[in-house]
Amino acid sequence: MVKADIEELVETIQATKEMRDLPTTDTPTDSTREDQECLQHLRLTDPYLDKKRIEETKGGLLKDSYRWILDNDEFRQLQDDEQCRLLWIKGDPGKGKTMLLCGIVNELQKSKADTDLLAYFFCQATDLRMNNAVSLLRGLIYLLVEKQQSLLSHIRKKYDHARKALFEDTNAWVALTEIFTSILQDPSLNNTYLIIDALDECVTDLPKLLHFIEQKSSIYPRVKWIISSRNESNIERRLSLDKSGTRLSLERKGNAEKVSRAVNTYIDHCIPELADIQHNKDLQDSVRHEMQRKANGTFLWVSLVMKELKEVMAWDILQVLDEIPTELKEMYSRMMGQIKQLPRQDPELCRQVLSTVITTYRPLHLLELHALAGLPTLVKGVKQIITTIVRMCGSFLTIRNDNVYIIHQSARDFLSEEASHDIFPSGTRDVHKSISRKTLQIMSQTLSRDMYSLNAFGYPIEKVKQPDPDPLAAIRYSCIYWVDHLCTWNPDPSTDESVDLQDTGAIGSFLRKQYLYWLEALSLCKSLPKGVVSMAKLEALLQRRADKPELIKLVRDAHRFIMSHKWAIENSPLQAYISALIFSPTHSLVRDLFKKEEPDWITIKPDIGDKWAPCLQTLEGHSMGVNSSIDQFV
Repeated sequence: MVKADIEELVETIQATKEMRDLPTTDTPTDSTREDQECLQHLRLTDPYLDKKRIEETKGGLLKDSYRWILDNDEFRQLQDDEQCRLLWIKGDPGKGKTMLLCGIVNELQKSKADTDLLAYFFCQATDLRMNNAVSLLRGLIYLLVEKQQSLLSHIRKKYDHARKALFEDTNAWVALTEIFTSILQDPSLNNTYLIIDALDECVTDLPKLLHFIEQKSSIYPRVKWIISSRNESNIERRLSLDKSGTRLSLERKGNAEKVSRAVNTYIDHCIPELADIQHNKDLQDSVRHEMQRKANGTFLWVSLVMKELKEVMAWDILQVLDEIPTELKEMYSRMMGQIKQLPRQDPELCRQVLSTVITTYRPLHLLELHALAGLPTLVKGVKQIITTIVRMCGSFLTIRNDNVYIIHQSARDFLSEEASHDIFPSGTRDVHKSISRKTLQIMSQTLSRDMYSLNAFGYPIEKVKQPDPDPLAAIRYSCIYWVDHLCTWNPDPSTDESVDLQDTGAIGSFLRKQYLYWLEALSLCKSLPKGVVSMAKLEALLQRRADKPELIKLVRDAHRFIMSHKWAIENSPLQAYISALIFSPTHSLVRDLFKKEEPDWITIKPDIGDKWAPCLQTLEGHSMGVNSSIDQFV
């Protein structure tokens, strides 16, 4: 090894430590950088962007559809009565609760004092990033700190010890509730509104969340809560409102009439979108009257009907409108019937798309959906193919910015329950099996070294620019969630499914050939912590199967590998091929399998020993002591 090679190695390894070697006393630049990093790690989604996306997906926010709430007695009570700190808006599916809260957010932003704070979160059961209590608290805290930077100090007290694990490990809920409580107690906190939509779509730790909301809303007079949900008994039981809270039912007579009038206004707004009848006022009036008669105070019904009428010739509009049921479930049944009547293989293609969208853990990009649903691949036009098939699925799905969304939670419920025999003829487990196998297949076909052509081992992740086209576009979901689908499927060892978990099966082959490329891809996706969790889940799955000794050894070694080198790879993706390899034990299976990836100019290697040390993970990037126990990160 020549002097130049040694200098290059030192510079490369030093590049991965550039954020670690901070002085004990932070300079302003260091403090700002750490604050920004803390916010980046806190942010799972940006509720501001989520709200904007939801409004766009639903066709925009019409002020006349929510104006009635501003003069509502319960809403005025929340604003005017210091003792009232919680408003629970509840109603049936499709009654416009989400857009109502979007409108409330907009009005409060205009009317509140400059020093007042407003934070909100929109739960979505179809997205793992938005369907649990931890994500909800992260979102609220993120917006509060964005508006009042001084509140970041409450996070830094804990973050400086645990770093990103603070928001992701098994104690995240406890830590976040303590941080949130500390923020609410901050003497500099002025009047604050906290708005949470669709609590019924918080599928993880909802009881904890309801208890937390109930407790905090009764203590802090400067903080007002507005929450919404369906009419669900479990929420009713756990959210016992005393003098500090009130409920607003959209089905109560006075409110129902106002909602119905708002829906009629929405219909008036939609009629001009039917271009074929714009010059026939009598037909417009007939359509308006019939829609108002059948809408039953349901915004979603109007939206679904309008989508269908836009595809109908003018002379057929009234007949089609007469055929459309008034109830949402009956309407969904009609849509399923239309899918079944499509020609040739189209119904099966729709089934593949719908079953994949329902089973996956977040909304999919068109390219991801095409790959995971196993749709036809032609010479060109993949996006056009999947867009066409999505449109054949009636109004169950919508496309926004090349991502596919289920139109409404009630549609997902219908497809998962009433229509499950059509969508999942062999059960949901069979779809997880199919997705699990496809994720491994497409990752094996796509992953390679240096996917973004960074070239430099020490290239920092914060400087990485996503290329266009993005080579990870079709496999990003697969990289992050393949183990989740495998564990949900849980292959039956007594059937031919066991072949996937054999020592020479698809999983073993992927780990032996693609493991380092996968770690690089996870770093590029900024999801390496999810990789740590995935390897732990995979190891736990295999430990219950004593008949796969070689695969268990490989997975255990791979788990130690990612735990030991997480920080380096997370900050510089290509460190997977240099420091992660040469600083692993000589008997590491991963190091041996990928020794060809080591730079050939390294001839003298550090003596790390033969086996992994007892230390599972090194906490990098800070200068303070660590008071957390190691089991917090395992």
